[in-house]
Amino acid sequence: MTPPARPVLIVTGGGRGIGAATVRLAAERGYDVCVNYRANAEAAARTVDDVRRAGGRAIAVQADIAVEAEVVRMFETCDAELGRLSALVNNAAILEAQSRLDAMDAARLARVFGTNVTGAFLCSREAVRRMSSRYGGSGGAIVNVSSGASRMGSPGEYIDYAATKGALDTLTLGLAREVATEGIRVNAVLAGHIYTELHASGGEPNRVERVKSQVPMGRGGRPEEVAQAILWLLSDDASYTTGALLDVAGGK
Repeated sequence: MTPPARPVLIVTGGGRGIGAATVRLAAERGYDVCVNYRANAEAAARTVDDVRRAGGRAIAVQADIAVEAEVVRMFETCDAELGRLSALVNNAAILEAQSRLDAMDAARLARVFGTNVTGAFLCSREAVRRMSSRYGGSGGAIVNVSSGASRMGSPGEYIDYAATKGALDTLTLGLAREVATEGIRVNAVLAGHIYTELHASGGEPNRVERVKSQVPMGRGGRPEEVAQAILWLLSDDASYTTGALLDVAGGK
């Protein structure tokens, strides 16, 4: 008897941090995974190797998700090499140097919103076209990786990044309602202060150490802790959960 096909997952920004932790845990839970990356091919390759060692299939696909044609190519590659899509994690995000708004220019805003917002919209569109019963799909799940910054605003540091996460929260709420009767659930995790390399992009690699005293639990979070929440939202255990904004932030 042929074994049942493993579910197929795309994780954007899957080579490092929360994305890589999600890929590894998904492989353990039985997923085949498309690991998207923009520039760091070496990190993506390491993550793919981890999946293969866990007995799953994985591919690394380079694509700048801010570019529509590259998003389409990534999804088509996943279709061809792994099969019908079951789930999407919109994890990829960029962060620029800490700054006040009055020092930001339009080019910076275009970069940050292009990846963090437009990219998530484009990837979600392609996922819906594959998973929705409206298009002959058999359903699926989308999880957006947001941030507690969407509520705090990140004043004096990166309110542009915070605003993109606010947009991601709204995408979650709207799309969840839009496709609720088409077999697709859409949820978000709002990650708190997590130990990842993203903080170095803002110019403060050890930022979590500085701000962890503000967290009720008194510590920063690990990428694996966020990944656990993501995989629950993807799973059938969350079958009646859609449009949820789940805080994974140590009590904030």
